[in-house]
Amino acid sequence: MEEKKFDRNSIIGFLLIFMLLLGVMYFNKPSQKDIDAKAKIEAEKQKAATVAEKEAAITAVDTTAKDSLQLEKLKSSLGSFAYAATLPSAKPEIQTLENDLVKLTFSNKGGYIVGAEMKNFEAVSKGSGKLVKIIKDNNANLNIELKTQGNLVLNTKDLYFEPAVTKEGENQVLTMRLKAGAEQYLEYRYVLKPKEYMLDFSIRTQGLSNVLQTSNPLPLEWSMKTYRSEKSISYENRYTELVYEYENGKDDYLGQSSSDKQAKEVTYIAFKQHFFTSILLTDTPFKVAELKSDNLVKDTEKDTIFTKSFKATVPLAFKGGEVNYNMNWYYGPADYKILNKYEKNLDEVISLGWGIFGWINRWIFIPVYDFLSLFLSHGIAIIVFTILVRLVMSPVTYKSYLSQAKMKVLRPEILELNEKFKKDPMKKQQETMKLYNKAGVNPMAGCLPALMQIPVFYALFQFFPSAIELRQKSFLWAEDLSSFDAIFSWKQHIPVISSFYGNHISLFPILAAIAIFFYMKMTTGDQAMSAPPQEGMPDMSKIMRMMIYISPLMMMIFFNNNASGLSLYYFISNTITIGIMLVIKNYIINDEKIHARIQENKTKEKPKSKFQQKMQEMMEQAQEQQKQKNKTLEDKKKSLDDRKKK
Repeated sequence: MEEKKFDRNSIIGFLLIFMLLLGVMYFNKPSQKDIDAKAKIEAEKQKAATVAEKEAAITAVDTTAKDSLQLEKLKSSLGSFAYAATLPSAKPEIQTLENDLVKLTFSNKGGYIVGAEMKNFEAVSKGSGKLVKIIKDNNANLNIELKTQGNLVLNTKDLYFEPAVTKEGENQVLTMRLKAGAEQYLEYRYVLKPKEYMLDFSIRTQGLSNVLQTSNPLPLEWSMKTYRSEKSISYENRYTELVYEYENGKDDYLGQSSSDKQAKEVTYIAFKQHFFTSILLTDTPFKVAELKSDNLVKDTEKDTIFTKSFKATVPLAFKGGEVNYNMNWYYGPADYKILNKYEKNLDEVISLGWGIFGWINRWIFIPVYDFLSLFLSHGIAIIVFTILVRLVMSPVTYKSYLSQAKMKVLRPEILELNEKFKKDPMKKQQETMKLYNKAGVNPMAGCLPALMQIPVFYALFQFFPSAIELRQKSFLWAEDLSSFDAIFSWKQHIPVISSFYGNHISLFPILAAIAIFFYMKMTTGDQAMSAPPQEGMPDMSKIMRMMIYISPLMMMIFFNNNASGLSLYYFISNTITIGIMLVIKNYIINDEKIHARIQENKTKEKPKSKFQQKMQEMMEQAQEQQKQKNKTLEDKKKSLDDRKKK
């Protein structure tokens, strides 16, 4: 292999390149002037940095001084809670918790709920595009009055809470803390579960025993102005009320007029609108609650935004220098089925009636109607429901009509007894009772069936206005079965008419009034004929004839603003009753057969009951006493006449 050698030309080339590099380095060498200028620039930069550091230090000192001054100034008005005012959270911000049913918003200022939106319910009417908002635009307020050791009185609604949003499994948790120090605070804790309207809520304090005066309970004030959410504000306002439970299961309410009340051992307070409600529940009963309700609808033409104003003030007691209450909030529909499942007596918030009326609704009407509405539209379900109620009540109707028919047959004989013993009322009454006994007729038999129908009538009157299932459900011309079914309306306010009747004409009340008119036309004559005339009493036949026209008119006026579902029920109910009465009158009851049976009963020796025997004895004793009284009066009169003659 041939070796590679350096030749003379290569060596000369390297020498030239080396000399060229030396020349470049020599000619590019900086002058002394350039070196001095560069040194000056570096010195100025260093000086500027030093000045900046000094200024920053001075600024930091000034800021700390200002913060200290501000903190001291805040302490004079806020005490230890001045600490909360210096935190980054001390500014107007909102936090949100929501699930498929409800959206709740909370304010840093006050730490309470400032928005409660129902995701599945539209306001006023279907298709309005506006969701029902129980709370909005500062219509609700929650406040605790704090008294500090320095005798300051603070309101939590004016102070800023520090929020923290976390999750516990699927549950959303919002913690709001009003801080008096890093580990000293008043805490609101909210927990929203999936697919629930009920919100867990707790109030507790930590490390505030030396900050607050603990000798007296903390007064918690909850207030709300309820927004209108339905088509008729007057009808909605009728069912808007404050409901509360106290003393181990008792419940009561504040109604239509402005009023206030004090209750002890209160376990829940509900600000109920017609179909929606806000409820505060507590595991530890409030020792006493100051409750207040004000009616805000003075004029339905002007007062169209709010219905009522509610306020509740309750004490939060200290234990060991701290407060700790586990509670719940409910923001949602006033639905019997939803409220009843919590098993906290919340179903009493729904106006289903007291005593037997509520029992009929809870155990009969609600289950039956719920079953029908599973596979029928609500309008058809009401009709089928009405038919079932009337069929069940038809034996009562039959007994009532049969009693009227018997009394009608006996009327000529009763009139004869009245004429025969018109000067002896006691004897007339005695002979009338004998006639009833012989004929086997009970004059009270016609009243008892009518009394039996009253609980059903009243229960239904409470059931339909409380059925949220009917809200914004249409049938025929009625757009909303929970509100009036106007076929004609006007804006102009007409004195008296607009106040009592409204600015519209509803059709179902007119149909119901017509049905009542024909029903009363059929039955009033028989009732008048069956009612035995009583001396000194008004002529019932004339009163009943007047009621034929008065009752339908009252129905038409009163139900014009009511739920069309209720008017539909009464229209169908009275129509069916007319049909049942026609069948009973024409195919079941025969006046001639009744007369023959009564005459047959007269011939039979019928044993008297103990009650009848007692009544007869009392009447005989009264008759004997009357005779003795008359005889005494005659003797006195005769003695007086004899004296005058002498």
